[in-house]
Amino acid sequence: MNTDQTIVVIGAGIVGISTAIWLQRSGCKVIVVDRGKPGHDKGTSYGNGGIIVPSGVAPVTGPGMITKSPKMLLDPNFPLFLRWPYLPKLLPWLVKYLSNANATDTRRISKGLSVIVGDAVDQHKSLARGTPAEKWLADSDYCFAYADRAAFEADEFVFGLRRDAGQVPEVIEGDAVREYEPEMGASVTLLAVMKDHGYVRSPGKYVAALAEVFQSEGGEIRQVEVRDVDLSDGHITGIVTDQGRIACDAAVLATGVWSKPLAKKLGVNVPLESERGYHIVFKDPSMNLRSTYMMTGGKFVVTPMEAGIRCAGVVEFGGLDAPASEGPLKLLRRQVAQYFPQLEYSGTEEWMGHRPATSDSLPVIGELGQTGVFAGFGHHHIGLTGGPKTGRLIADLIMQGGSNIDLSPFDPKRFN
Repeated sequence: MNTDQTIVVIGAGIVGISTAIWLQRSGCKVIVVDRGKPGHDKGTSYGNGGIIVPSGVAPVTGPGMITKSPKMLLDPNFPLFLRWPYLPKLLPWLVKYLSNANATDTRRISKGLSVIVGDAVDQHKSLARGTPAEKWLADSDYCFAYADRAAFEADEFVFGLRRDAGQVPEVIEGDAVREYEPEMGASVTLLAVMKDHGYVRSPGKYVAALAEVFQSEGGEIRQVEVRDVDLSDGHITGIVTDQGRIACDAAVLATGVWSKPLAKKLGVNVPLESERGYHIVFKDPSMNLRSTYMMTGGKFVVTPMEAGIRCAGVVEFGGLDAPASEGPLKLLRRQVAQYFPQLEYSGTEEWMGHRPATSDSLPVIGELGQTGVFAGFGHHHIGLTGGPKTGRLIADLIMQGGSNIDLSPFDPKRFN
């Protein structure tokens, strides 16, 4: 692509801002548009768990999930929730989603995820190096916390996926768990420690800082709502917003779960649902954590952040419009008290947001037909981790017409 041309990036989350920076560093004129400000507190890029996880290659779907799901939904202590009135609308997506809950598809999905997350720490550092955004990045171990060795060994399949991706844990057991992390409750007797991971000390401020980097390097951000795209002979010539038309030669669609309607207008129907996630920040905590943790019994992550200790997780299906539910937050509080019984704090922040979940747990990356609109959405649980790598890949597709990486697992047309 000629660097004199203009590219509009729709979406100012971690994927959109990363893409905009890489495109701009390639010499393009780039305009980012979003209805909210970068890093705002309603966005998924604000409320995630904040971890950068090169070992995040295991999808939620896995062998045995189909038979286990009914019991999970009926167990008040399992972090899976469904707003039952939404089930009829969810069902077509859910059938496709569960069709991947087998060993063969799980391994296929895992290989695709490893492309996006395998070098995630380096990708974040490369994006932010030498800028004010760099201060929000922290190196860390990432530890899977288990009640006992039997629980750890029950996860052998997923650790096999991680080993295939070059991620091998160091196992700590018994009294050594408290030596490693004195704040951990006695209910945890084994840690599977993944080295060379990282986290973001404030995801919202990190994305906002990256947006400022983009602007300082010559980029433009407009707070508008995108209504439509203009096409000429099937190729984009501009986007239509609530504040007028913006001419462009190419565009990037990176608005998470809200990307589906516009993608459909461009001829690509992606089976995409909101997997509603929750977090609680415990402010002014009485403990300082050494690392970040996945509490495997409760399926939530624990991250030390600027604002306090953020505990994030839970899966709820209920669409985009319903308000936050009390059940997931109450469960998360009970689980935190179980794993960290000594934790004291001055107050809490509660949040609910929307993870963009495709039916095959892989993001959508690539051109939507021959329209000149490039997709970068559907990252499920790896949005923050994989945002910078996704942005680099999209920039390569636009500027170089291709990539030296096989992107067929992420092809937008794979659902047609």
